Amino acid sequence: MIKILFVCHGNICRSPMTEYLLKYKLEKLNLIDKFEVASAATSREEIGNPIHYGTRKMLDRFNIDYSSKRARQITKEDVFYYDYIIAMDHNNLSNLERMFGKNAKFQLLNAKDIADPWYTGDFELTYQEIDKGLDNLINRLKK
Repeated sequence: MIKILFVCHGNICRSPMTEYLLKYKLEKLNLIDKFEVASAATSREEIGNPIHYGTRKMLDRFNIDYSSKRARQITKEDVFYYDYIIAMDHNNLSNLERMFGKNAKFQLLNAKDIADPWYTGDFELTYQEIDKGLDNLINRLKK
């Protein structure tokens, strides 16, 4: 089983959108049983909060159930447990390295930072960037 953890600043916008969209795509490809997918934050700011309403709207398009998701912060145990820890932007990648040291598991979903809709308000753009990144990730992992 391949274990993937997506990470953004608060775990209410980008990383849960990525988590649930990857699960949705893997289910459609009949690969869901080969993966464990989750998400977390580098900060403590949103711990316990539900997914942002803009992300909920994007996931609702696909009838994805996200109701049990609450923001949580990444832990040292996560670094040991997950095979891939994928940050949404260079700032979060730097935060991971500051928190836990450099690690080959830490990488970006896209070479370009994924726009943070908390600041931009553009959840559609964020979705498009994540969708493209996930298709590339799935192709890499299938090999």
